[in-house]
Amino acid sequence: MRLLRSTDLALRLLMRLAVAGDASPTTREVAGDMDVPYTHAAKVVAELQHMGLVDARRGRGGGLTLTAKGRTASVGALVRTFEGDGDVVDCEGATPCPLNSACRLRGALRRAQEAFFAALDPLTVADMVAEPTGPLLLGISRGPGAE
Repeated sequence: MRLLRSTDLALRLLMRLAVAGDASPTTREVAGDMDVPYTHAAKVVAELQHMGLVDARRGRGGGLTLTAKGRTASVGALVRTFEGDGDVVDCEGATPCPLNSACRLRGALRRAQEAFFAALDPLTVADMVAEPTGPLLLGISRGPGAE
């Protein structure tokens, strides 16, 4: 299973904000740190803000901050939200699978997908930035040439 780019970016953005301390990086700064297009980062920030995980302030002195809810958010719940309810494979697509009525693979893949989410459920964003990840992430997020 491969995560969508938006799911990956949401997780990395939350982790980045979790180690930001008093700093409030802008969406543009975070997009630059992560080497992703600003428009893509802005869409993910908007979704995270809608979920109550990130506060985004505009204008001078603005920026992004992680909310208390964001710090304790379940990684599994976050991945479910961004990935959606879809099956790992599309059995009902433009050309439906001829095995659909008697397939055992679809159920096995669904159980595997749920096990994947269940393994992530107990993890929080705060857990993801615990030693040794947090200090390393902080060093990376300062960007080249930062002191």
